[in-house]
Amino acid sequence: MDLSTNYLGLKLKNPIVPSASPLSQTVDSVKALEDAGAAAVVVYSLFEEQINHESGELDHFLSHGTESFAEALSYFPSPSQFKLTPSQYVEHIAKLKKAVNIPVIGSLNGVSRGGWVNYAKKIEEAGADALELNVYYVATDAEMTGADVENMYIDALKAVKQNVKIPVAIKLSPYFSSMANMAKKLDEAGADGLVLFNRFYQPDFNLEKLEVEPNLVLSSNWEMRLPLRWIAILYGNIKANLAATSGIHSHQDIIKVMMAGADAAMVCSELLVNGVGRITAMLKGMEEWMTENEYSSVQMMKGSMSQKSCAEPAAFERANYMKTLQSYKI
Repeated sequence: MDLSTNYLGLKLKNPIVPSASPLSQTVDSVKALEDAGAAAVVVYSLFEEQINHESGELDHFLSHGTESFAEALSYFPSPSQFKLTPSQYVEHIAKLKKAVNIPVIGSLNGVSRGGWVNYAKKIEEAGADALELNVYYVATDAEMTGADVENMYIDALKAVKQNVKIPVAIKLSPYFSSMANMAKKLDEAGADGLVLFNRFYQPDFNLEKLEVEPNLVLSSNWEMRLPLRWIAILYGNIKANLAATSGIHSHQDIIKVMMAGADAAMVCSELLVNGVGRITAMLKGMEEWMTENEYSSVQMMKGSMSQKSCAEPAAFERANYMKTLQSYKI
């Protein structure tokens, strides 16, 4: 049974890649992922704000106006809340490369073209096999157009690509007016892979303390449907590899995203809740399903349920929308 796949120019022994999370914070935890069967690992993100904070570039931004709103500083994590400093993060990449045999993918989380992109080169020099650029931006300026937002993503990607020779994937959100066109633009700008999709975390209000507080909710299985459909739409229409993330919890989920056209299936919440041993169980489940359904390889199933053969995917989605509504019975 051949479970191998190709992602970002890397030959992976199977499609399962733990995404950026606390699971990669120590060498031992990454070794455990490798032992469980992970084909590669995306190291937790180094944030643009961390680098700028260390260089002092955020001092004015964070302190300006705090005489009127003292709680403003509380919105930004203190340096002690980050597990590692930027330089220690680079050292962590180097240690992981010496300790494991699977590909190690670094992760930068930011949006601007600032000096933080220089860390892409440092991550490459530390031995990272590839880099994932996690662009997380909420457009709150009413004067900013959709085109302005798109250009921020494209400019950040181009700036990173200019600094490194290793493959670069970009992790983005689905909130574009024309997702297919945005994917095409990123593909043309040099993205080696698209990771679909980033989850935007919504804060909550604490009514007792009258404070805004973070509220991280792990993914549910139904969230996989959004990347599943977009991967099926994009497969065969762009050159960049496609990775599915959000809501992947079982071997059936992995098979579905492979059939949609994904090159990798990124798992996080399932491992955080039920342990890294779930990787072994999912691989076993894949092999059993493939044997039962007479698939000899992942490549054989890849893209088999995509919309590549559909002349107008929008019409297909419209028909699916109507069929879904009509299927509900009371």
